[in-house]
Amino acid sequence: MDFATLETLRQKHPAWRLLVADHAPLIISFLHGVFLQANARALSQRELVTRLEDHLHALRERWGEEAFPRTAGAYLDDWAADGRGWLRKFYPPDTDEPHFDLTPATVRAMDWLVQLHQRAFVGTESRLLTIFHLLEQMTEGTELDAQARLAELERRKGELEKEMARLRAGHLELMDESALKDRFQQMADTARGLLSDFRELEHRFVDHDRSLRERVATWEGAKGELLETVFGERDTISGSAEGRSFRAFWDFLMSPTRQEELTRQLERVFAQPAVQALHPDPRLMRIHFDWLEAGEHTQRTVARLSEQLRRYLDDRVWLENRRIMQLLRGVEHHALAVRAHPPERAFMELDEPAPAVELPLERPLFSPPFRPCMADATVLEASEEVPAEALFHQTFIDKAQLRENVRHALQAREQVSLAELVREHPLQHGLAELVAYLSLAAEDRRAAVEEDTSQTLFWTDARGHVRRAILPLVRFHR
Repeated sequence: MDFATLETLRQKHPAWRLLVADHAPLIISFLHGVFLQANARALSQRELVTRLEDHLHALRERWGEEAFPRTAGAYLDDWAADGRGWLRKFYPPDTDEPHFDLTPATVRAMDWLVQLHQRAFVGTESRLLTIFHLLEQMTEGTELDAQARLAELERRKGELEKEMARLRAGHLELMDESALKDRFQQMADTARGLLSDFRELEHRFVDHDRSLRERVATWEGAKGELLETVFGERDTISGSAEGRSFRAFWDFLMSPTRQEELTRQLERVFAQPAVQALHPDPRLMRIHFDWLEAGEHTQRTVARLSEQLRRYLDDRVWLENRRIMQLLRGVEHHALAVRAHPPERAFMELDEPAPAVELPLERPLFSPPFRPCMADATVLEASEEVPAEALFHQTFIDKAQLRENVRHALQAREQVSLAELVREHPLQHGLAELVAYLSLAAEDRRAAVEEDTSQTLFWTDARGHVRRAILPLVRFHR
């Protein structure tokens, strides 16, 4: 926090520039209402211009037309300029309309302004308990002595048994109102902070991708070294501390059991009179769904960056191949130029025009020839009339629909068995459809067939009879 560093931050940091901007109340009030309050991301220019025009119209009626003379589009372009850095302007795939999103610096400035409001309740107990819990987790997670860990678990077991004994004796201790308010405020601040962390994490991924593109554009070494560097950098995103933390958070939150537990606990907490006295934000009731939406948007951004980088590398390869073709054409032109006066002696030697590569594992294995068995039989001419309607009543199994059934079932769970699929989607074509499910399991590398365990399936045929099939347990995994 020395003078030179603070002076540099005042001149270059977007958050500081936003706080001292001439129209800071206009910028912050509009962007906070459009993005943070609605938990919106990547709004199109058309939608954002319409909302800003309405916002400016309301302000001009109070402060006059001269207060904000520029158009909504001009304001948005100015806020997204390099000298401002309050909005990120980009073009999503398959569209030519620009979109806007908040930058992490803008979110930081807004969070700081929100903290300037006087809070209805100031608590410190929950923060102290959080510090102790985190220290306990870190010390226990890094303890190498197994006996020390067992001793700690025995101590916790003793405390739990004492608490259970008090409950059996009728001594029920409830959390007082101040402790409940303290913990609720900390929970709310942490929950809202997670949404800001998602936007900052996505911004870091975009910056990382931009720096990687710059390295590819200025690369002068071998192509193999370039590809090794690129793939190593892409693995760094998922293998970094931030990437591993995000993946653990996403796996934890994607569990349907965890989602139901969060919903149930939020409903119970919001029903407490002490919490209602704080006038909590009703959006906190569905904050875990906002986490899911923000996390999914971050994952889509990482996947889109990887796809764009792959196309960028493909373009580089195409340019290099074009350069090679130009060199070959130059060699041909020089050869034609000296065709009438060829060299008198050899000037170049080639062992072979192309290398001959033969890999042992690419040789096919021996397979005995098929010997057909010829049967001498007399073909008799049919004498009776056979109805031709049977040719038009063949059963068709739509395997695409069966794959869709499996995919829909795996959206809410990690795995699903074939018996569960048949119960949720009864067989329409009997045994033929069951065989099609088995074919899908054989083609899917994530599916598993447990020969030691059997499962029983039931369905009703076209005549109304109940059919039963016993086969090995088949599981489809996400």
